[in-house]
Amino acid sequence: MEIVSHPAFPDLHPTFGHPEAPERLAVLHRAFPDFATCEPAPEDDVLGCHTRAYVDLVRSIDDVTWLDLDTVASASSYEAALLAAGAAIEAVRRGGFALLRPPGHHALPDRAMGFCLFANAAIAARWAQRELGVARVAVVDFDVHHGNGTEAIFRDDASVLFVSLHQWPFWPGTGGPDDQAATTLNVPMRAGSGDEEYVQAFERMIEPALARFDAELVLVSAGFDAHVDDPLADIRVTDEGFRELARRCAAAAPRCAAVLEGGYNLETLPHLVGAALEGFGG
Repeated sequence: MEIVSHPAFPDLHPTFGHPEAPERLAVLHRAFPDFATCEPAPEDDVLGCHTRAYVDLVRSIDDVTWLDLDTVASASSYEAALLAAGAAIEAVRRGGFALLRPPGHHALPDRAMGFCLFANAAIAARWAQRELGVARVAVVDFDVHHGNGTEAIFRDDASVLFVSLHQWPFWPGTGGPDDQAATTLNVPMRAGSGDEEYVQAFERMIEPALARFDAELVLVSAGFDAHVDDPLADIRVTDEGFRELARRCAAAAPRCAAVLEGGYNLETLPHLVGAALEGFGG
């Protein structure tokens, strides 16, 4: 699977000691220097998932601004967010893995949330439907946090299956066992769950749902904060676990692409991305 990114990601959108730090992309670029370069997403593509008022707000930021208790933005954040959405689109175009920041799966249609500005995976899914003629997209989110923003965008859309596998109860407090819909599948996992529990969840719940939906594209929100050594959660997936989750996602549809979400241990993150790349490649 080809890697997509942009050299500017480590320099844009400073976060001033925040866990979602520019260094995340710096270590990934050192580990994977040979990547295809993306272009910024056109604003019209972003407006397919976000309100005009919210996009205008992000564009207008010219100083350090906290958009919520967890999400900081500054003068270069709009540029970074457009590049992140553009990387997600390019990953879908190429069948690749977008290494990007800021992440996107908590971004709601009308506001930022949880480190996220624009909903990268959702924007790329809409692009695939419009530009590639993909009728049915499945978004599979294995970040340790529930992908509430992606869910909100697609909740009533029968053409997109949204699957989120996440620690629960946990921040942001959504995605519990009763939060289900015709094309929304939330799979809450207990703290302490590891590879065995995650593979069982795929076998028992996620793979049957993907088979019934018959997706033409699986787009993975690939967060690595469910790793045993990540500092922000209490899930114990290993490198091999991520390799297996990626393999199962790639096997579920004729097309597969991935976008980076969480993962905050700078020492382990490159190894986890490498393991996922091996899995996506079969």
